[in-house]
Amino acid sequence: MTIFLGCGFAAKYREGGGVLSVPLQWILGLRRLKLDAIWLELLPATNDPRADRARIDNFQRRLREHGLAGRYCLLYQNPASDTHDLSGVRCIGMSKRTLLDRLAGPNALLNLSYSIHPPFLLQFEHRIFCDLDPSEIFYWMTKMEMGQSYHDEFWTIGLNVHGRDCRLPRTPLRWRTFYPLADTKFFQRRARPPVPRFTTIGQWYWGGAVEVNGTFPDLSKKFAFEPHLDLPKRIREARFELAMNIAADDPDRARLERRGWQIVDPHRVARTPGSYRRYMAGALAEFTAIKGVDVAWRTGWLSDRAAAFLALGRPVVTEDTGAGKYLPSESGLRFVRGAEEAEAAIKEVLRDWPRLSRQARECAVEIFDSAKNLRKILGL
Repeated sequence: MTIFLGCGFAAKYREGGGVLSVPLQWILGLRRLKLDAIWLELLPATNDPRADRARIDNFQRRLREHGLAGRYCLLYQNPASDTHDLSGVRCIGMSKRTLLDRLAGPNALLNLSYSIHPPFLLQFEHRIFCDLDPSEIFYWMTKMEMGQSYHDEFWTIGLNVHGRDCRLPRTPLRWRTFYPLADTKFFQRRARPPVPRFTTIGQWYWGGAVEVNGTFPDLSKKFAFEPHLDLPKRIREARFELAMNIAADDPDRARLERRGWQIVDPHRVARTPGSYRRYMAGALAEFTAIKGVDVAWRTGWLSDRAAAFLALGRPVVTEDTGAGKYLPSESGLRFVRGAEEAEAAIKEVLRDWPRLSRQARECAVEIFDSAKNLRKILGL
């Protein structure tokens, strides 16, 4: 059987090593399981052919770096459309004839965040919806077609989707849960770094929209971090850093720096999967705030980035979404509600890093390992 990994967000973000690392963990896990796996990457054309060519070249280069030459098919769609028709795309890395031959045999599609749409979607024998962002997916499924009519199975990293306290919008689907994937061969435990740096990587601003009780709250990192901005002044023995896209002339950058935060460019420190891994390995731990809807709705969401930090032996201090009850008691994770709990958790990391680092790595191997989660999803 051929396992296809459907993705539509990695090639388009040329500078996003963390974004590319998400499907990379899946394909590396499939390879460890010794499965016949093909990465299908959909890239819609833009109005800039030269930029598109650079995205294609970058995607191919990154996959070659990880031994995936011949294991991918980039579907360049020109013109771009929400309808995906194989006859209207150019196949790069694998010929269309070879792709059709694979589709003619036993196969299954792991469709990440509904990346592959009909009619092409319907050419796969078994279609598995893999949700990576439950608050958005569940919300939009109540408003429009988001793949709920075209898949055989539905899996989500919303660990608390069946919890009595979960407030996600209800869908009539039978959801099963999995943990965010970290390939524990790619992310291996590293020695303690010399600088006690707490960091995270992401987008400071966020343009999405989810309705909560008739309003559309600000779900950006900027808003989520607001209660925690005094941490550098309260814990002077630690260094707090954000790898966020905040321009040099953005007033918010100066505001954060006045509060003691270091700001680095994620396109410099985490441009590739390799530099992304090195940047995280250089931190003592992750500290992050997350979008409020995951907290308010008790989704049980955890990021793939947190799983990667844990695999590196880096503890994670993050806001509580209801995920803790689905993890070992000794996980290297500290879930916090508010600035005081965050301060206490960070001080615990500083005080007891060796123990928490060991727990983090053990939890990643036991719970978040990519091969283990893929075996569960695929029923192997």
